Amino acid sequence: MKHLATLLSSLALAISLPVLADDKLVSTSTETAKEQFTSLLTENPNSILLRNVQLIDPKNSGNKLQVSILIKGDTLDLISEDLIPLEEADVTYDARNGVVLGKLTLGEPASFMVMNGDPQQNIDILLDTKRHNLFAIRRGEVLRNRLEIVTGQTPEGEKRSSGGWLAYAPPPLAVPLDYQDPSKFNRFDTKAVSGIFAGAVVLDRMKWLDQDADSALQVGDLEAFDGGEIRGLRAGGVGTINFQRPWVWTVFGATHAFDKGFDSRESDEFTFFDVRLDIPVWEKTSFSIGKQKEPISMERMMSMVYLPQQERSAIADAILPSRNVGLVMAGSAFNDRIVLAGGAFNDWIDKDQPSSFDDNTTNYVGRATWVPFEDESKSTLLHLGLGYRYSDAKEGARVTSEPEFNQAPDFINSDIFEAERIDTYQAEASLRSGRFWLHGEWLSADTESLEMGDPSIDGYHVTASWSLTGEMREYNKPVGIFKRLPIARTVHQNGWGAWEVSARYSTLDANDSLLEAGDMDIWSAGLNWWLTPYFNVNLNYRYITLDKDGIEGSSQGINSRIVLVLE
Repeated sequence: MKHLATLLSSLALAISLPVLADDKLVSTSTETAKEQFTSLLTENPNSILLRNVQLIDPKNSGNKLQVSILIKGDTLDLISEDLIPLEEADVTYDARNGVVLGKLTLGEPASFMVMNGDPQQNIDILLDTKRHNLFAIRRGEVLRNRLEIVTGQTPEGEKRSSGGWLAYAPPPLAVPLDYQDPSKFNRFDTKAVSGIFAGAVVLDRMKWLDQDADSALQVGDLEAFDGGEIRGLRAGGVGTINFQRPWVWTVFGATHAFDKGFDSRESDEFTFFDVRLDIPVWEKTSFSIGKQKEPISMERMMSMVYLPQQERSAIADAILPSRNVGLVMAGSAFNDRIVLAGGAFNDWIDKDQPSSFDDNTTNYVGRATWVPFEDESKSTLLHLGLGYRYSDAKEGARVTSEPEFNQAPDFINSDIFEAERIDTYQAEASLRSGRFWLHGEWLSADTESLEMGDPSIDGYHVTASWSLTGEMREYNKPVGIFKRLPIARTVHQNGWGAWEVSARYSTLDANDSLLEAGDMDIWSAGLNWWLTPYFNVNLNYRYITLDKDGIEGSSQGINSRIVLVLE
């Protein structure tokens, strides 16, 4: 019975939307059907919105999605679980939780029926469509309509707009493309273990636009770094071990791993950069073990692919590692407004490390975040965070950073020097208001080193982004980070995808005491276009100044990137 309703409804639509005459199924032409329902029809409006429609979940026939369906002209324009405003259509009807039968393809002429029940639970609905049919449309022409017109704002709409001048209603998100097709070749599901294989390819094309003579003396000729490269090639999987309270496993590796991106070493070999197991301890508290991100800095904890800019800020890359081997305990409280996380790390089991645990650097890391304000509409939110990292520096200390372009030499660079300890302090603040997101972070690494006179490495960045297409980044409260920019409508869903512009100022000062690794300022602008959740094109421009070796040089460049994601 799982797909019986879908099969029969597709057959019905293929033979020109059959209706029932008394006890017998009869195939009729569009004109005949229209004549039978003349008393139920009004003149076709230019656009129709159906609310409170049920879609049968093909992954689980017992579940349904409640959606709104927007038809413009004769075309199926949008299907969304979000509230579609009444002003989007000439007329809005309440489908009264009716169930849709038919193939829903955005951008194509609308052809489907809305029934007053679920045919999978009551086969009589299919055997007597005339009695059970609430709404029928074929190739954009309404054949039957027994639905009531919605004349005012729904309670959901009133609630959504009650947050005052701060309230923002992002565009409704289209139902995911794979909703109609639950089968995916990269998924597996067994009684013991479930998961999905995923991967990403990142392709860059770099062009250095200008470099003055002082910059050339500092870092060499940048034109040698023009051209394309495979920025990253990653593959792995994530899933669950199906205990009563499932454990989450993650395994990912990369080749052409970028410096301090996937792994802290430059290598074309395949390198595992995420090998972790997340174990639920008690409600809202989990324990993770393995090679993973340290719990410090929102910018570092978020996936780089989903940040507004192509690369993380110079200060984050200079003093914070990509991953480390260790243990983390994390949890949230007070309705997830406060998040605490702490961990201990020592990567002695990773490759190219000293073989003894005692010979490797041990780090203790902690992070606390707080949401002091969130408006009633949940569109405006303020996030604050603090982080601390202690390192015993047994393997020495070094500071290096590229100018937020991967195809570049290290603008900030020092030799490895002896240190007794490193204390890193971090603070962050984020304001999201609708489509606008403002985020800033400050970091300072105080290094206890007789050799270098106890230098301090400081820096910060301020990043602003604006969604041109209106989408709003969701805040992941249990973790204390923002998620990727959602896509209201992909190019496959009769839309333009998600467009985002961003700007950033960052600074990194590694000239202190006897340390003279450089002082760098970077102004950046970016454009992001997510055509689908699996395909992204973006551009970044940067203007860079570097104070090093007693001179100040400047340079500027632009990098284009294509991201292909499998998930």
